[in-house]
Amino acid sequence: MPTPRQCKVRRSTKETTIAVDLVLDGTGIAAVETGIPFMDHMLAAFARHGYFDLRVKATGDLEVDAHHTIEDLGLVLGQAIREALGDKAGIARYGTAYVPMDEALARVAVDLAGRPGLGFRVRQVSATVGGFDVRLIREFFQALVNAGGITLHLDLIAGEEAHHIYEAVFKAFGRALDAATALEPRCQGVPSTKGSLTI
Repeated sequence: MPTPRQCKVRRSTKETTIAVDLVLDGTGIAAVETGIPFMDHMLAAFARHGYFDLRVKATGDLEVDAHHTIEDLGLVLGQAIREALGDKAGIARYGTAYVPMDEALARVAVDLAGRPGLGFRVRQVSATVGGFDVRLIREFFQALVNAGGITLHLDLIAGEEAHHIYEAVFKAFGRALDAATALEPRCQGVPSTKGSLTI
C-alpha cells in the first residue's frame, strides 16, 4: 500500500497555539475551531472541495485582533501541506480551478514547485464579513505560500458580495490544490527537469 500522505503540525507562541492534522488523500471531512467563525467556514469549504481531511484547533490573542491567529494558521497549514507531500514524487504539480458562487467567480492556479509566490488579485468589496476583517485573508495566503513553498495565484473574475467572493476563492483553492497534489501515474520521480521540487 502507498504511504499515507498526511501530517500533524503543532506551533505554539506567546500569541497563538495552533494544531493542524492534514490528510491529502481524504474524503473532505473537516473539524475546524479557530475562534473566528468565518475562517472556520472557509477552511471547512477548502477541505470539503479539495477532498482533504482537515482538523484545526487554534487559540490566539483575538482580544488584540485576528492578525496573529490568521497569519499563524497560514504558516501551519502551509507547513502541513509541504510535509504531507514528502519528496513530491509522482505528483501532478500544477492545478487550476474555476469556482462560481452565485454572482462571484474565482480562478485559482497552484504550482508546487517549492518556490513561494503569491498573486492575490481579489478586489475588496467590503472590509468585514461577520465582524471578521477579510483583508487578513491575503495575510493567510501569504503565510501559507511562504511556509508551503507554493506558487499561488488567486483571481476574482466577478463578484459583488464579499461572502460569496471568499467562499468561491477557498473552494477553488481546495480544488486546485487537490489537482496539484494528485498522483500522476505517468510521472517517474518528480515533475521537474531539474529533478527536484525544493528550493
